[in-house]
Amino acid sequence: MSLSSSLVTASRADVLAARWLAQELDRAPGSAASASDVAALDLGVQDTGPDGAAWALALRGAPAVEPGSLPDDLALVWSLRGAPHVYRRADLAEVAVATAPFSEADAAKRVFDASRPLRAAGIAVLDALRTETDLEREIVVEPTVKGDLSTRLTARLPEPHLRWCRPCGATHSYEQTFRLAALQAGLELEPGTSPPVLRRVPGLDPPRYGRLGDEAVPRLDVVRGYLRFFPAASVQDVAAFLDAPVKEVRARWPEDAVRVDVPDAAAGGDRPAERWALADDAERLPGAAERVRDAQGADGAPVVRLVGPYDLALQLRDRATLVPDDAHAKDLWRVLGRPGAVLADGEVIGTWRPRTSGRRLTVRVDPWAGWGAPLTDAVAAQAERLRAFRGAASVSVSG
Repeated sequence: MSLSSSLVTASRADVLAARWLAQELDRAPGSAASASDVAALDLGVQDTGPDGAAWALALRGAPAVEPGSLPDDLALVWSLRGAPHVYRRADLAEVAVATAPFSEADAAKRVFDASRPLRAAGIAVLDALRTETDLEREIVVEPTVKGDLSTRLTARLPEPHLRWCRPCGATHSYEQTFRLAALQAGLELEPGTSPPVLRRVPGLDPPRYGRLGDEAVPRLDVVRGYLRFFPAASVQDVAAFLDAPVKEVRARWPEDAVRVDVPDAAAGGDRPAERWALADDAERLPGAAERVRDAQGADGAPVVRLVGPYDLALQLRDRATLVPDDAHAKDLWRVLGRPGAVLADGEVIGTWRPRTSGRRLTVRVDPWAGWGAPLTDAVAAQAERLRAFRGAASVSVSG
C-alpha cells in the first residue's frame, strides 16, 4: 500500500453531496436505460426488507421492476456479510472473486464464530469453505429450498463444520459458511422466494474459491467500490463494511487514494481522523454541495428520496458523518424494526415507515426539523411514487 501525501479539504456538506451523486440518487425516475444501468450494482444492491433491491434500483433511475422480481440480466446472490445482493448476471463470475476473502485471516474474520471449531480441529477456514462449496454444488442440481439444502448438507459435513442452533432446535452448518459458499458453488437465489430457493446459475463455472479477493477486477474491487460510493472514508470503515480485518484492508489500499480532511464532520466515538478518496473522486469533492444546489429546480427545493432501511446510502460505517445527532442515529440504525430515511440532496431530514391496510398505503414520517411546504410536497410526491411501485390503490402521508 502506498499512502499518498496529497490532501484535499472538503466540508461535510460536500462529502454528503458527493456520496449522493456517486450513488446516483439524484437521477430522475426512469432515466436509466435499463435496470442494469445502475452504478451501485458494481458493489451490490442489498435485497433486504419489503421493497428491497427493486426499490433501491428504482430510486436510482431504473425502470420499474415488480417487487420480489428481477429482470433476466440481474441476479440475486448471497455475498458481502452473507446478505442477499443483486448484481448484473454477466458479472457474477468476477463478483464471486471480488467478494471472496483476501486471505485465510480474512476468511476467519468473515465467518465469525465458525472459525473457532474449525481451527481447533486443524482445518483452515478457506479449506472448510471449499468443502461446503463442493457439497452445495453437488446437492443443488434442481432448485432447492434452503432448509432442504441445509438438511442434506448437514448429513455430509464433519462435526467441526456444525453447530447446535437454539432457534431452529437442530444441528446444522454455521450460517455464514453456508451462505458464503453458495455463490462460490455457482448458486443464486430465486427472487421473491421465502424461504429462499437456491438454483444453479446457468453457464457459470463455479469458482470454488480458486481465486480470492486480491484478484478482483478494478470495477468490482470491494475496497475501491466502498471508496467510490463513500468518498472520504477510512480504512476502518471499509473493513467494517466487509467484516474483514483492518490489517488486510490496509494492505490492499488503492495506490491512487488521497487523504481528505473534513474539518466540520462529527468524529463519531473512536473514529480515526484519516479519511480517503480515490484521486479522481477527491478532485470533485470540494464544491460538490454547491453543484447539487445548482441542479435544483426553479423553486430551489432539494431532490427528496425515501430510501429503505438497508439502502446503500445507509450502509456507510462512518454514521456520525451522515447523522451527527446520537438520538437520531440510534433510531435510524436500530437493531430491530429499522425505519427508512428521508434524504434531501444527501442529507437525512427524517425517517419513514410504510403501513399497508388492504390496498391502502400509509407512509408515516418523523421529520427531524420543520420541513416547510416544498419539502412536505416533495415527500408526498415520493410517497406517491412508492404507491405506484407497490401497486397500492391509494397513499397518505401522516406524521
